[in-house]
Amino acid sequence: MVPLINGADRTLRWFIEDVWGQFDDDHTRPGAPLFPSERKNADGSSRRVGDDALRNGLKDAAKVHLPGWGKKLTPHVLRHFCASQLYGSGLDLLAIQEVLGHSWIATTMRYIHVQQTRVEDAWVAGMERAAKRLEGLV
Repeated sequence: MVPLINGADRTLRWFIEDVWGQFDDDHTRPGAPLFPSERKNADGSSRRVGDDALRNGLKDAAKVHLPGWGKKLTPHVLRHFCASQLYGSGLDLLAIQEVLGHSWIATTMRYIHVQQTRVEDAWVAGMERAAKRLEGLV
């Protein structure tokens, strides 16, 4: 399961209901690609769009909408950003690991960039919890 934020659910619903069927007559069959290519398989079904097409589309969109990011914004950078945003919004590491498809939690931890204030806030909260537990013991 992938969380859809900032209206992405509406955009995905529009794509599935109004656009997806334009690529393939049998787009609802199991295994049909969500992002089909204009190229066809030998049986006439749509192929999946390739990594290069997605990478180039992202680069072109970044040039137009995010000047200065055209060469820096890659699918890999987006994975890091999304993982960090999800973590910052409270999603736990195991859920993020599943979203990213990582086998090892250590890999997921490398994807998450935590703001220094979050680390400091966690430290203060931990110290306050420890102080409460120790009350009356000294």
